[in-house]
Amino acid sequence: MTSSVSTIGFGEAASAFAEGWVAAGLAVHAYDRKSDIPHTVSAKRADFDRAGVQGCESTADCLARSDLVLCLVTADQATAAAREAAMSLTPGTLWLDMNSVAPDTKRTAARVIEAVGGRYVDVAVLSPVLPKRLNAPLMVSGPHAAEAAGRLADIGFTDITIVEGGVGAAAAVKMIRSVMIKGIEALSAECAIAADRAGVMETVIASLDASWPGADWGTRLDYNLDRMMVHGLRRAAEMEESVATLDSLGVGSTMTRGTVALQHSLGALGIDPPDGLAAKLAALAPRAEEAAE
Repeated sequence: MTSSVSTIGFGEAASAFAEGWVAAGLAVHAYDRKSDIPHTVSAKRADFDRAGVQGCESTADCLARSDLVLCLVTADQATAAAREAAMSLTPGTLWLDMNSVAPDTKRTAARVIEAVGGRYVDVAVLSPVLPKRLNAPLMVSGPHAAEAAGRLADIGFTDITIVEGGVGAAAAVKMIRSVMIKGIEALSAECAIAADRAGVMETVIASLDASWPGADWGTRLDYNLDRMMVHGLRRAAEMEESVATLDSLGVGSTMTRGTVALQHSLGALGIDPPDGLAAKLAALAPRAEEAAE
């Protein structure tokens, strides 16, 4: 029975999962590079304390605490995290790469981890971690998928599917799915900003609701815009990985490249989204032209 777990990276996902682990009595250890940066160290240490986890001083320190390690960093740091871990990873450690990256990126990280005797597992998280937390659906692939699925169940995850096809199979599902999910977010943001500027928001929402009964487009536009304002930079990095996935398959990525640009532009504004669609659009209005460039 698993009694401890370590996480490399401690952002929204890791903190959401840690709540359940701590409640279940697991020893949780975490390292996040923000705990090494002077202007973010206090906030990150406060995150550790609030979650009831043991903050570690380094990747090596964190890896020494458990043979089950979940890597939950930003997409652009996934390979770097694996390379840093490889310098101190204990042979036999399960390295669960839960990052939103392309299949080729995961295969690169797998080679790094396996070269030092680690057991690499490709894990895709197929929904927002909030509010589902440990009920978020996971897909797992790779030669150690079956053992990883059992260990994930041990630490409280409830929805785990093993995908055949080796490392990269779960990532392919995630990356191709994100083309639609994050693309719809970008389209809905562009639609909402345009409708607001044209003064036809209510009519546009009514027309959308008539075309998709029960969709509640007013609520959906509000939620999607909120996610982009808060997580646009992270989503853009993920969608760069979707671009790489599509291009590697030879299908092209014209639409997804547009998603990258709009996710990045809204996230880069650094606006803390107020409650309600109208308030969000009002906050964006002075800078909407910048966001559209």
